[in-house]
Amino acid sequence: MGKLNIKHDENFSEWFTEIIKQAELADIRYNVKGFVVYRPWAVITMEKMYMLYETELQNKGHLPAWFPIVIPESNFKLEAEHVEGFTPEVFWITEHGDNEKFEEKLALRPTSETAMYKMYSLWVHGKKDLPLKIYQRASVYRYETKATRPFLRSREIFWIEGHDCFATEKEARDQVREDMEMTENVMHKQFCIPFIFFQRPEWDKFPGAIHTYAADTMLPDGKVLQLPSTHLLGQNFSKPFNIKFLDDDGQEKFVWQTCYGPAISRIYGGMIAILGDDKGLRLPFDLAPVQGIIVPIFTDKNKDEVLAYCEKVKGILEMEGYKVMIDNSENTPGFKFNEWEMKGVPIRLEIGQNELGADTVTLVARTSREKVNVELSKLVETFKHKGKEVTDTLRAQADKNFEDIIHDAETIEELKDVLDKGGFARVPLCSIDMDGKECADNIKSETHGDIRGVRFDKIETPEGKKCIYCGKPAKHYVYVARQY
Repeated sequence: MGKLNIKHDENFSEWFTEIIKQAELADIRYNVKGFVVYRPWAVITMEKMYMLYETELQNKGHLPAWFPIVIPESNFKLEAEHVEGFTPEVFWITEHGDNEKFEEKLALRPTSETAMYKMYSLWVHGKKDLPLKIYQRASVYRYETKATRPFLRSREIFWIEGHDCFATEKEARDQVREDMEMTENVMHKQFCIPFIFFQRPEWDKFPGAIHTYAADTMLPDGKVLQLPSTHLLGQNFSKPFNIKFLDDDGQEKFVWQTCYGPAISRIYGGMIAILGDDKGLRLPFDLAPVQGIIVPIFTDKNKDEVLAYCEKVKGILEMEGYKVMIDNSENTPGFKFNEWEMKGVPIRLEIGQNELGADTVTLVARTSREKVNVELSKLVETFKHKGKEVTDTLRAQADKNFEDIIHDAETIEELKDVLDKGGFARVPLCSIDMDGKECADNIKSETHGDIRGVRFDKIETPEGKKCIYCGKPAKHYVYVARQY
């Protein structure tokens, strides 16, 4: 351990595998295929991510709850499209104890609509009970048949899911926009991950939804990764689950529903992939397990004095709530520099005889790697400033890289060229309704690109443009990318 010798952009797949191993983020050697052991360095960050996301949800009026991990098969069957979409992925529990069969099969939660809505029907009675906005932090289990990979694709997903009920369709649609705003506030501003929020085409919806919306980002290998998604469920679940309320006009009405699912483990995978560089991880300041690593540089004669000064510096920063460590191992300073850069610590503090004699500390930001010598009296102020600088730099660099991989294409050959280079292609399409599916299927067959949808954050109208495949007048600009 100590130095990564793989180029992040040139060989991303190998880089991703190696950084997971060297930075001790996860271990795939657990003896059930598709299930991963996540290690402390990753989990500490993911716990912080949970906290920030849950704070945002609660600030927007959501309340936390915990629902059972098992769901009776009869719950699934209440919404036909939903059960058809999820049944192939479900883990079923059929017996307990000494081969004793359950009267009814139980599913390990693949998603919680059918668990939560059974209870919502008992909780919602009048308009005073609305809106009902509840989320839970949970694991979900899906028998993923594609190649699994730690964080990005596995059979156990660590996520948050918010499930909301409203009296009107307008309130539900407003919630979709609020979910997009939460994604911006947390995933982009705090996790530094750029994205486009799409409305998916009609043939690519969540089972049981009226519309599906999702935030897509792009990995360094030029393949798209779906991150938080929001589903406008309408009344498709409230009717079979009998979630209704007595309105002001004295009539019983079914609620309108949405659900929102930020997958923390997958977002973490996207974060380490997008923000990393040739030297390893680069983590936003507030998310790093260790925000500052103190590297003492000493001789046999001044070792005790230097280490005592390091403890003093550590104490000053810890008093302000920062997480700081001293690396007093026997490794060389150069080895320590490489190791902690590889693990993504935002700020390195170097302390040797020069710093000791002048009451200073030398700070090195993970992003710029420039050395700044500061007086002890200004340490806290500078440390905080450098931490913000690291996060702002990571976000700005990620945004710039993201903007550079979005290109227009108006012919199949241009589309292939964009996708071969890696990125999003914006193309005119006849429709994202079901009558456009044939064109989408043909595009995928010829280019291996998936229609991701139309932008939800702004209206883009292809005035005078023809569909890239069939040549009919185009109704939408859609974005195409190859999917991870």
